[in-house]
This record gives sequence, structure tokens and C-alpha cells, in this order.
Amino acid sequence: MKILHVYKTYYPDTYGGIEQVIAQLAGALAARGHANRVFTLSPGARPAVIRRPEAEVHRSRTVIEVASNPVSWQALGDFREQLAWADVVHYQFPWPFGDLLHVCCGHRKPSIVSYQSDVVRQKWLRHVYSPLMHRFLDSVGMVIATSPQYRQSSPVLAHLHTPLRVIPNGIDERAYPSPDPARLAAWRERLGDEFLLFVGVLRYYKGLHTLVQACEGFPGQVVIAGGGPQSAALRHQVAAHKLDNAQLIGQVSDEDKVCLLRLCRGFVLPSHLRAEAFGMSLLEAAMFGKPMISCEIATGMSHINVNGVTGCTVPPEAPDALRAAMLRLLREPETARRMGAAARERFETTFTARAMAAAYEDAYRDVIAAARR
Repeated sequence: MKILHVYKTYYPDTYGGIEQVIAQLAGALAARGHANRVFTLSPGARPAVIRRPEAEVHRSRTVIEVASNPVSWQALGDFREQLAWADVVHYQFPWPFGDLLHVCCGHRKPSIVSYQSDVVRQKWLRHVYSPLMHRFLDSVGMVIATSPQYRQSSPVLAHLHTPLRVIPNGIDERAYPSPDPARLAAWRERLGDEFLLFVGVLRYYKGLHTLVQACEGFPGQVVIAGGGPQSAALRHQVAAHKLDNAQLIGQVSDEDKVCLLRLCRGFVLPSHLRAEAFGMSLLEAAMFGKPMISCEIATGMSHINVNGVTGCTVPPEAPDALRAAMLRLLREPETARRMGAAARERFETTFTARAMAAAYEDAYRDVIAAARR
């Protein structure tokens, strides 16, 4: 099959969770003999085509961006060219301009949508966008939710008429580098091996202000790796409370991330808003056999991290509850080890890129067959 993946941004311009999902899926599909292209927008779009191991990336130039929604008039013509190549189109939601591309150009092509998240932050835009969104979701061949929790809690998915399946996101362990022993030793010398770790982009919905609050009175070390819009505010919060156990180490390379994941006692993802619809960083922690702490907000985080089995779930924006869970992982090493082993087992059975690709392969074939009928 020839599969066209569609999303607003992609490597090397951005490195978010959905970009990672596309890369992992395309790589696993390529290993199964399928051809992949990614259609995306880029501020420069030069070169227009980038050849990556998992897919050819075809880029149209962004003209304007409104509320994190890039728009390109050039993309209308470019998208038609890619449709002529593809057997099936795979959209990532939300991207309102992507909905428009489908309605204007792609509605006759077999298509599916991975519903990664509700529109959470732009509430005023959501009302304006709603008619286009519903027309888009009603006209595709299938919608994929990434967890049973999100399928049940999303008000949009609850009223959907399009066929709906659940396919969790997955990752391929082979895509991660094996760190140099000297680098691993350097991180161990700097941080030890009992710290709790957060890795990700420092965004508004990650709940990191609560994590910093939980560091007050916590006897262990917390390492926050990553850069992003909330970086300055978090550094100010740490300095204002004179916390010497909360270390913001900035953005790290993939090799350094693997070092940190190998060394840490456990992983913390305190996202408190439903913009954190799945939690790819939790998958990475599970892959490395680490116990997890996350918030219960009825999203895919609770599909990855099963409370009391693979880690702990706590209420959102509850620093005392978060601190108690952190203390449990710190003071009960055998419990942490047992939960980490369960997390690894759950990763192997549920969240591999191989399993994700096989499920999507079935979905593609079904929408192609339905379109022929």
C-alpha cells in the first residue's frame, strides 16, 4: 500500500509527540513492505522534499499561523498531487487546515483519522471550527481513538457516526540509541540513580508547576529535562522557593534521554489538562521498565499507567498527592522495581510499533474495501 500521512508539522521542523507517532508508525509500516509519504507544512519548505528512513516528507510553505493552526494556499495544489499517488490517506487530528484539505480535495480517497486530542485550549475557535470539524469527521472512512479512556471521555467521539476503533500509539525500541558507557557514567556521577525524571517539552498543560510544588519537603531529587514555553516560569518558581532538589537541565539529546531513563528511579508526567491525550513519554518510561506517576484525567495516560500496577495515578494539580506518590517510589525500592517490571511487560504486549502498524494495516484495508463497495 501507498500511505499518505498528513499533519501540520513534521521533522526536522518540530519534534512533538504526534510527529513521533507518525515516524514510528511509518517506520513500522515500511518494515512491513508499505510505502509512506508525509504531507506537511513548513515555514521555509526548502527543500520541498526530504527523504527520511521512514518516509518521504513533502512540504508546502506556511503562509500564516492562527492559534497553532498553520495555513498554506500552495498546499491545496500540492495535496492534490500527493492524493494521486496514495492508496489511503491518514490524517492526524486536530489540524483544522487539514480538515479543509480533505473536504476540498481528499474526500473521494479512502481515509482514516487518528484522533489524538480534543480541541482543548482554543475554546473560542472551537465554536467557529465545529461545523468544519464535524463535516470532516463524518466524511472519512474511519476514526481511530488512541485509548479506551479517551474514546469514552471525549464529547466529540461520544457522538460520532463514523466507524470508530481503538489503536494505541506505539514505539520501536530499535529506534532508540544505545548510549556510550562513558556518557552513562557521566550522568550517573552527576545525578546518581535514585532521582525521579520528567522528559518533554515544557508546555502549559504538563502540570510542571505542580511537580515543582511537590518538590517542597521531598527528600529526593527531581530532574526536569526539556525546553519550551514554560521554561522561564519554572526556573523562577524553583528559585523563588529556593529548591535545591529540582534540577532543570534543559533540552537533551536522544542519547542523553536514554541515559536518564536508564538511571532514574521512576518517571513523572503530571499533565493536568486533556491536551495531554496520550503521553508518549510514558511509553518511553514503560519501555525502559520504569514505574510511572501520572494524573487521572481520563486520557491515554491511564491506559499506559495502570494505578497500583505499573505505577501511581493521582488527581491533577494536587501537589500533596503527587509528593506522596513520589515518596512511595523513593522509599519502597522493591515496589518501584515490581511496578517497573509490570510497565515493561505491558509495553511489550500493548504498545509496540509493530502492534500499532499491524492494527493500522487492517484499518487501511478495511477503508479501502469499503470505498470500493
